Amino acid sequence: MSKSVPAFLQDESDGRETDTASEGSYQLSRHKKSPSSLTNLSSSSSMTPLSSVSGSVMSIYSGDFGNLEVKGNIQFAIDYVDSLKELHVFVAQCKDLAAADVKKQRSDPYVKTYLLPDKGKMGKKKTLVVKKTLNPVYNEILRYKIEKQILKTQKLNLSVWHRDTFKRNSFLGEVELDLETWDWDNKQNKQLKWYPLKRKTAPVALEAENRGEMKLALQYVPEPIPGKKLPTTGEVHIWVKECLDLPQLRGSHLNSFVKCIILPDTSRKSRQKTRAVGKTTSPVFNHTMVYDGFRPEDLTEACVELTVWDHYKLTNQFLGGLRIGFGTGKSYGTEVDWMDSTSEEVALWEKMVKSPNTWIEATLPLRMLLIAKISK
Repeated sequence: MSKSVPAFLQDESDGRETDTASEGSYQLSRHKKSPSSLTNLSSSSSMTPLSSVSGSVMSIYSGDFGNLEVKGNIQFAIDYVDSLKELHVFVAQCKDLAAADVKKQRSDPYVKTYLLPDKGKMGKKKTLVVKKTLNPVYNEILRYKIEKQILKTQKLNLSVWHRDTFKRNSFLGEVELDLETWDWDNKQNKQLKWYPLKRKTAPVALEAENRGEMKLALQYVPEPIPGKKLPTTGEVHIWVKECLDLPQLRGSHLNSFVKCIILPDTSRKSRQKTRAVGKTTSPVFNHTMVYDGFRPEDLTEACVELTVWDHYKLTNQFLGGLRIGFGTGKSYGTEVDWMDSTSEEVALWEKMVKSPNTWIEATLPLRMLLIAKISK
């Protein structure tokens, strides 16, 4: 097949899957303190010490922004193929890109595309890396299986990146198209066009997007075994009742579940999850999770992280989450990014602490989070 024109002008059935690997990560600082033991009752009855407060955290908006100038242009075309129910993005080439290697005046660029507001793995496609050039030629088609009515609510983001030998990424510029106002019937819009690359003004504003809500209840049980002579640690019970109005990132094919960890413990023993509930944006879970090992002082330092995911084939797509704690920004004396509870999340935690042995119910809006990686 000729690579000089978009494939959607030739053969509609050819294509390949694109890589959906993570684009980068960063680490928080390490420290030596370790809090008391918090144990997941469903997976272990022995007391397992917590990992350190700090850990590896992956940003949904990862990468290196602002270190290189933005210049040059990108040539691409888009079309919707009704017979396949696919959006085809033909990435042809770039020219006059910024040089990541200033001395040799070259970069190793590739192009990444997103359908926004889905800034996750399933919404991401990317070309191969073309090495040692400021004028890369790709001639690749990136495909999205999506209903046209859903597509008309999206934005298409194309960004150009330099990938160095250590697989670090540097931003070289982007273009964004509003597909709601795009004229799909205009044949001129199916032709290759040059677009000037622009600076990234700010991270994609997903916070403002409606990501649905979670109805849940919490209970603190300070003395699970009353009358015992030796002092015992308490339990936190988390009752995930249901989610409401979850976003549909794959049309109507939603298959959602909820995951829970108690930060700062990111070990697999800390993780619990509900069953997956399909074919609804308002799944009912009615699932209770129990964590023990809580001393009174641990309630100030720990944070319940609940995240909602859409399971699709071999991938899980993040939909939104909650972090329920005191939101102090610190845990056991160390500054941490994840102690960032909203006022509503803090209010629920405070009520739970002040009213032991009582279920405290709330319906909280889901939000974007920096997701802590699960450690072994």
